Amino acid sequence: MLNLANITVVAFDLDGTLIDSRLDFPAIRRELGFPDDIGLLEHIATLKDDAEARLAHQVIHRHEMAGASAATWMPGARELLDTLHDIGLNTAILTRNTRSAMELARRNLHIPIDLTLTREDCAPKPSPDGLEKIADHFDAKASQLIYVGDFLFDLQTAKAAGVLSCLYRYGDNHRFAKDADLVVDHLNELADLFAKRGSTKQTITE
Repeated sequence: MLNLANITVVAFDLDGTLIDSRLDFPAIRRELGFPDDIGLLEHIATLKDDAEARLAHQVIHRHEMAGASAATWMPGARELLDTLHDIGLNTAILTRNTRSAMELARRNLHIPIDLTLTREDCAPKPSPDGLEKIADHFDAKASQLIYVGDFLFDLQTAKAAGVLSCLYRYGDNHRFAKDADLVVDHLNELADLFAKRGSTKQTITE
């Protein structure tokens, strides 16, 4: 039994959730010579050579900017944001991208969002720092926020912050479903849930 009646803030991951930036993380790792079993930012944090770390950040940023330039909407994402705004909910994006990549994608796609936080604004996911700042910004309790994403880091971040998590399931990310409070296979499912909640305040059952 998942109750969405108290939700006032819906926060989203960016890449693979709201937009398709076609970021090729295996290609980035190959270019940098990074291992597969650790996040890019986490591996950079282990580097002892500052010049090597700076170069790695530059490579990742180049890929992020190219992805933001070519980004398209994920199916149903724009409609979902419109639905949330129509029923008076606050929206936010929490991404591990840079601010400049986030803003490029936002301008190109005219993303209607109330607040954006990047890795330059808070500790990167899976730290709960970003979601805690989002809750503070909207004067919301953790119980009033849900975080929507497509990767394990998103679900771990939500759990660490004590907020509800929603997995946008597709491709091979179905293996993360057990860690999510709610699972949808298309963003219009989430729009429908909130539209029904907006009119009936009903409790939603998965």
